[in-house]
Amino acid sequence: MKHISVLVGSLRSGSYARKIAQNVLRMFPSDYEATIVEIRDLPLYDADYDDPANTEKPLPEIYTAFRNTIANSDGVLFVTPENNRTIPACLKNAVDVCSKPAGNVAWKGTPCALMSHSVGAMGGYSAQKNLRLALSYFDMPIMGQPEVFLGKSPSLLNEDGTIANESTREFLQGYIDKFVALVEAHPKH
Repeated sequence: MKHISVLVGSLRSGSYARKIAQNVLRMFPSDYEATIVEIRDLPLYDADYDDPANTEKPLPEIYTAFRNTIANSDGVLFVTPENNRTIPACLKNAVDVCSKPAGNVAWKGTPCALMSHSVGAMGGYSAQKNLRLALSYFDMPIMGQPEVFLGKSPSLLNEDGTIANESTREFLQGYIDKFVALVEAHPKH
């Protein structure tokens, strides 16, 4: 069984990013377990947490649990909205939390894929490019083509949260299939 961690760049329970993520969870093969990993309660990253000499700020248990989850994932799928032409602060914080400690970076070698959306026409282009830049430091196999920029995201979903049109569903399924191939070609463990 392969384990895929799905990180949603929106904290709102009814967000479009979360609904998109919930749709793609079901698109992975039966020998894959894809799960949304919550980032809502991660404290803002502070280097004092990783400084063993600083006894006033112990490493939060949630940091350790999150880092272990990512380190033990066979791949990570990011699904994010665009906020003010970049990635949401909560998602950047999650990237930062797993970027330390320097000798044991949880992201290293983890295959990843990125989906972005926006309520406008550009589909979160800037958010995805900024996320790619943040991840480029960690020596991660990252999906190249196709890129997933979902514009006018409210129109992509039915009232029940499912993907509204078949061509979008097929496109996302094709992307997940290519991501699975990337995970298979670059085993982390």
